[in-house]
Amino acid sequence: MELRDRLGGVNIYLVGMMGSGKTTTGKVLAKRLGYGFVDTDAVITQVRQQSIREIFAREGEAYFRQLEQQVLAEVSSYHHLVVATGGGIVLSSLNWSYLRHGIVVWLHVPIAVLCERLAADAERPLLQEQPLEERLNQIMADRHALYAQADLELVIGQTDTPTKVCDRLWEALPSILKPIASDAHPKEPC
Repeated sequence: MELRDRLGGVNIYLVGMMGSGKTTTGKVLAKRLGYGFVDTDAVITQVRQQSIREIFAREGEAYFRQLEQQVLAEVSSYHHLVVATGGGIVLSSLNWSYLRHGIVVWLHVPIAVLCERLAADAERPLLQEQPLEERLNQIMADRHALYAQADLELVIGQTDTPTKVCDRLWEALPSILKPIASDAHPKEPC
């Protein structure tokens, strides 16, 4: 049976640090599955007509987290979606109640790789305060146990492309799905 059929329309939520490739990997996975794709951060910026950095600057992080929660609540009511979430979506227990309606996949990228990917990124509001590596280590320390609650963890190396990550995820997903019954009618005990 094909993976798409085994998923039964269940959403796949990609979680992980900023710069972990949730959006690019999510688009590849959605196309392969024939699912829709949603990026929660993109929905927020589109609806608000502001960048995340502007929302943080004008309204604060707490307000952004409320918007993020509203978007996730709405998105989770649909099915057949791959959802790239914001890096901090795991911070709210209410968000986990929405995430648990699907399959949660942690794209775990080492800090050294994140530093390379994010070195020139001046748009991320949480990275403006201190040296990049120090700040990423602090954020990861705060979130590691939450990310680790995911159904699947994929450790991503420096040379892993979104297609390679998608291939690995494609191979790993069946391991967490319920087994397919080989016989539609249960046998009577002897």
